[in-house]
This record gives sequence, structure tokens and C-alpha cells, in this order.
Amino acid sequence: MCGITAILARRAPVSAERLCAATRSLRHRGPELQRQWVAPDGRVGLGHARLSIIDLVTGDQPIANEDGSLLIVANGEFYAYEPIRGELLKRGHRLATQSDSEIALHLYEEMGARCLDQLRGEFAFALWDGPRGRLFAARDRFGIKPLFYALVDDTLYLASEVKALLAAGVPASWDHQQVYQHLFACSHPGRTLFAGVHQLPPGHYLEADGAGLRIAPYWDLDYPRQERRDQPRRREVEIVEELRQTLAEAVRIRMRADVPVGCFLSGGVDSSAVLGMAARDCADPIRAFTVTFDHPAYDEGPIAQETAARVGGEYFPIPLDQSALADHLPDAVWHGETLGSNALGVARYLQSRAVHQAGYKTVLSGDGADELFAGYLYFRHDHLLHGAPGVDGGLRQQLLAALLRDNPAFRAVLTTPGAASSGVEGRLGFVPSWLQAIAVSRADLRPLLAPEFAAEFAGLDPQLAFVEGFDVAGQLAGREPVLQSLYLWTKSMLPNQVLIADRLDMAHAVEVRMPFLDHRVAELVREMPVSLLIRGLTEKYVLRQATRSYVSDRVYRRPKHPFTAPHGTLDTNGGLFQLTQDVLRGPDLAAVPFFDQRAVIGLLDRLPGLEHRQRIALDPLLFLILCAAILHRRYRLGSR
Repeated sequence: MCGITAILARRAPVSAERLCAATRSLRHRGPELQRQWVAPDGRVGLGHARLSIIDLVTGDQPIANEDGSLLIVANGEFYAYEPIRGELLKRGHRLATQSDSEIALHLYEEMGARCLDQLRGEFAFALWDGPRGRLFAARDRFGIKPLFYALVDDTLYLASEVKALLAAGVPASWDHQQVYQHLFACSHPGRTLFAGVHQLPPGHYLEADGAGLRIAPYWDLDYPRQERRDQPRRREVEIVEELRQTLAEAVRIRMRADVPVGCFLSGGVDSSAVLGMAARDCADPIRAFTVTFDHPAYDEGPIAQETAARVGGEYFPIPLDQSALADHLPDAVWHGETLGSNALGVARYLQSRAVHQAGYKTVLSGDGADELFAGYLYFRHDHLLHGAPGVDGGLRQQLLAALLRDNPAFRAVLTTPGAASSGVEGRLGFVPSWLQAIAVSRADLRPLLAPEFAAEFAGLDPQLAFVEGFDVAGQLAGREPVLQSLYLWTKSMLPNQVLIADRLDMAHAVEVRMPFLDHRVAELVREMPVSLLIRGLTEKYVLRQATRSYVSDRVYRRPKHPFTAPHGTLDTNGGLFQLTQDVLRGPDLAAVPFFDQRAVIGLLDRLPGLEHRQRIALDPLLFLILCAAILHRRYRLGSR
């Protein structure tokens, strides 16, 4: 786990000073060593900030092949790499290190871009191919590891975080359209909030040479079309057992490290199953790190402690309150490089800080299970509203009514008519429930926009623009609606919102490994009938069955409980409330070009007199505005 940078210049030589500044800006990702290499002709430079996890002695980067014609800098982990390393040695390769990163270099030497088919893990890397005069870069299949790039004055800049691109000299300014997309729909996986700064999408690779810049996919979710799903299926017990074995292997190979490995633990089935599987493969007790809150509605400490005791783990609570969240929000926003809608990211930032302070560099987490197994409420709603074959109309309506009754906080956003884009419905034949929820929940944001900003995009349908950014005919058409909804979420909200956790974790040099986002697990799950993902009102049904022996009965039966932080605007004496008031009434918000500060202050003035549920609904909107003000100041952003 590290930070990487690369600069490819077509005309002027690479600036060693800029490359060094970019690499140094990632020191939090790799505090142990920062190194740079610039080609003798000055055309290309690579930088690496190292966090030593595997091969603590000889794994410094950049790593070169035998004749020095290929060099690589890599971030992340390649799992089950030892057999590949052995095969490479048999085929005559001479490896200079014992690290997992070096296998990508020599596989590329043999196979070119097809090397990516052999790599298993969470990774981003950049490789200089001297004989071809080509920079080759790739990102893992789900986008766990970030990789950003910008092309300025015929020079390509590439780095693990946006801040490194800016340190290298890329101009810092807002991308107005992407801000609008982010506020009212979702950003495309290839874009960012920063003008001219792009992401390499998950499951893609990049090639840059004298002929230009090319980006291509090498993997996708590829949900089967409906006609393939109608074929005879295996027995449920066989599918459950295969999932258990595949997931257990994904956990086991992620325990490989030359440093201690812990686990993130909440009260849900995902992290509990990961801890249970890891504990069976570990002779010593595993430390389980759990965020706790002083608000009972948000605190999962007691159930997590029970889970840790059940598997012989060492429970390690991390108590947080509003003051801690407020104190560290600006730093968390700076590291996350995006706009959040609640304090969850700050909680993750502080959780990883506690892991680092406890002397750990590596933990396993349950991230990604909700995406694979349709864990969010929205997907159950889509399934019942637009699918659920074999469920008669009467039962379907009963289940829908029960789903909304048991989740009152979601009722309005899922049932308000006419809020979502008619363009999306015309394109897909339905509106995914999570897009409907965004449309409803963000409607109250429109009166808070600066008039010029609102007018700039008055004719834009951000939800339709979002959907049109995907291969609708190739990846969505012919699939069940719930799978279309899952696909869109997994390709956008997962990398752009959930997996910004990488930057929050790596802010403290903590590597988080995610067994559920192992592509072999995903390829198994994508072939399963939806009835194994959602059974009645039970989400993640097949996961619960496969991991039942690893979790307690209480966790097995517990409904999905999203990990979130307390609302900041409800406690008028809390630190988040005061921070919101100070920033949104002050010069930081006044400098942001997207919001009408007078309208925002008017809302703040009315806030204490509003009903509880109204304040809860407004809390995410105020948090978005707060993050925009912090990001604007911390990055000194201009407008394009």
C-alpha cells in the first residue's frame, strides 16, 4: 500500500522538482520512503511513497526488470502472488525483490495489457515501457485504489490523489458541471469535482505515448441477460457452499502480510463474517476495531463486542462524539477530495487514526458486501416494485407496504411521485430507487443555489446525463431492473462515495483490504438468481446462509443497519452544529460560487424551529454545502 505519481512529457523535459513535490504530497500514504526516477532523456518520471506491508527489506520502488527497460510503481496488493512468482522464475525471469508488486512488471513483459487478467487484488499502478515509449497504467476492477490523471500543455500527470496532481502544477479549479452532477445525481466514474482532472475508471487501463492517450476496459460486472438466467440452476445448497469456500479463500489470502493484520468490525453480518473467517485462520487473537458513539441509535459497540468475544477476537472500541467529528472534519474533507452528505467519512478517518496509533498498518473490512449482495433498502424496493418473479401481486404489495412501514425514514424519498427524471425512465424503463431518493432528498437544495449557477445548468437533466454515461445497450439492457440498479450504483456510488474510504484510511497510512470485492467472489455472485440475494424482505440472503457458522444468531437475523454518524444539526450544543453555523455564515461559504449565502443563512435561522424530521432531511444538504466551503478553502479552488 503506497502512493504513486507519474509524469509523461511530450515536449519539455519532466521537472524533477514537480515530480518530487507530487510524491512528497503523498507522504501520508507512504511515510517510510519517497523515491523518484526520471528517465535519462527526461521524457518520463515515476514517484513512489512507500508503506511497507510485504517484503519489508527489498521492496522499494520504482522496480525495474532485468535490463532496466521496464519500470513500475504500484499501490495496493496483488494476492496469491507466490505461485505466479514461482512460474515467472521457472520461465527465466530474474526478480529483484520478494514483493508482490514485481509480478505485475514481469507479467506485463510477457503479456502486455493481458497481464491484468492474472492479477487479483486491489491495486493501481503505472509502468514505463521504454522499448515502446509508452506509459501503461491500470486500476483494479472495483476502484478500491484511486488513480487520477490530467493532461496539461502536452504533459500527462498521474497520481494516487488529486492533491498530488495539484502539487505537480495542475491548476486547481472547480468543474462546475460535475459539481452540479454530484449535487443532483451522481458523478460519472471517470470524472471528478476538479476541472481537467479525471479518474481512470475501475476495471480500465490507460496507455499514453506519442500517438496520444487511450483508455480501455479489461473487466466488467457483466450481469447475465434474462434469457441466460432462465436456464436450469444448481441447487441452493451447492451455491451456498461454493460461496462459503470462495469467500473464505478471499479472506485467507488477504491475511498474508509481514505485519500484524486486524479487522474493522461493526454490528452487521458483513464485517462479522470477515472477522469470523479470519479468526479461524489465525492462531492469535485478531484485534477488532469498532467505532462507538454516545448516542444509542448509532452505537454498535455492544453487538460488536459480543461478536469479537464469540470468535476470540480482541475488541478495541474507538469512542467518538460530536466534538471529535467537528474537530477533524476539515482534515477528512481535504483527504477525501469530495463532498459528503454526513459525518461517516470523518468517523472512518478517525477509526483509521486509532488503528495507526495502535501500531497497525493493515486491516480487513466488510466493504462491498452491500453492492454484491443487494444489501441496501433501495435494491429491495426495486426488486419488489419492478421484479420479484414468482411473487404474486397481492404478496408483492404486502411486502412493499411492510418495507416502507419498517423504514419510515425512506418512505418519502421512495414514494414521492414525479421527482425523478422522466428521461431516465424513458431510457431504462424505470427509475432506480436510489436515483429517485437523490432526486427527492436534494430538491430542497435548489432554492439555496446561486442564481448564476442554477441558470448555467437550467436545461440539464443530471440524472439522464449520468445514465447516458454508461453502456446502456451492452451492460443494462436485458437485465432485471434490480441488477441494472445494482450495476449503476456499483460503477458510480461505490468508487466515488464508498471507496473514498481509501483516502481517509491512507491519511494515516492504514491499508484496508476488502475480501467481498475480490473479483472471483463477484463473478460467482453475479451468476446467482436475484432470489438468492433478496428473499422476501431479507437482504443478502445467500451471504447470511454462507456465513451462518461464522456469526452469532443475533447478527445472522439482524436487518441491515447502515454504519453512519449522528446528525450534526440536531444537537444545537454539539460541535458539528456550531461548525456548520460558523462556516456557512462566514467568508468561506461566501467564496464558493455555487450557493446563495443569504438563502443558506435564512435556512440556518429557521432551523431551530423546524420539526425533527425536517431537520433530519436538511442535515445532508447543509453537510454538502459545508464540505464545499471547506474544500474550496483548503484547495484554494478557482472557477474555470
